[in-house]
Amino acid sequence: MAESKVETVPPVIEVRDIVKHYGSVIALSGVSMKVSQGEVLCLLGDNGAGKSTLIKTLSGVVRPSSGDFLVDGKPVAFTSPRDALDAGIATVYQDLAMIPLMSITRNFFMGREPLRGFPPFRNIDFRHCDQVTREEMHKIGIDVRDPSQAVGTLSGGERQCVAIARAVYFGAKILILDEPTSALGVAQTSMVLKYIHQVQQKGLGVIFITHNVRHAFAVGDRFTVLNRGKTLGTFDKGAVSIEELQNLMAGGKELQVLAGELGGTV
Repeated sequence: MAESKVETVPPVIEVRDIVKHYGSVIALSGVSMKVSQGEVLCLLGDNGAGKSTLIKTLSGVVRPSSGDFLVDGKPVAFTSPRDALDAGIATVYQDLAMIPLMSITRNFFMGREPLRGFPPFRNIDFRHCDQVTREEMHKIGIDVRDPSQAVGTLSGGERQCVAIARAVYFGAKILILDEPTSALGVAQTSMVLKYIHQVQQKGLGVIFITHNVRHAFAVGDRFTVLNRGKTLGTFDKGAVSIEELQNLMAGGKELQVLAGELGGTV
């Protein structure tokens, strides 16, 4: 009787020993990580750990000096952010890349506006855009009565959700979220974390970059810790505690020493 072969699906993104030099400055010194469909990988590290450089590498902004970068198991060499988008990798940066005075709809479709009519009399189909924007925001629990209102009138959490919903609508397979909760209050943070969970349930992979371990622990499946451009390790949620992750990040040991000197906790 023939043995059945089990086909394994490769990770959507995998990097192996990625190194990035800027002259004599070493920004990344052998970073390895991978993320699969329907998984939230939290990338943890303090300021200067190399998170920003890794984001730029994954999103096609910079090219690594050495190392392997694979998408769906195949080697890639992005030369621009457009290459990453075409491969299904969408990055939502901390500043969101939105124009506050422009409408929610215009920000949602920026650079990808559907046109109607025939050349040279083609124009943007705003009716369709408004409908799609309203429907996509409603799916995540945000009732946008007037999609033509300025996106700057939304709360920080709602704007984060607009940026994420835009990436999902345009076919992202992997979402890279750069510190999405760093400047938000408790209620807005909960909104964004809830939406990250919804995106995961749809089968997308998420790379959640943060220095807040508690936010990461709320939604993460695995945790990769960076320190000074190196990967300290990757841990499953059930195999590590919040305190252990905190101590792995830059400053963990120093905080323990300081707590001892002060005779308490920091």
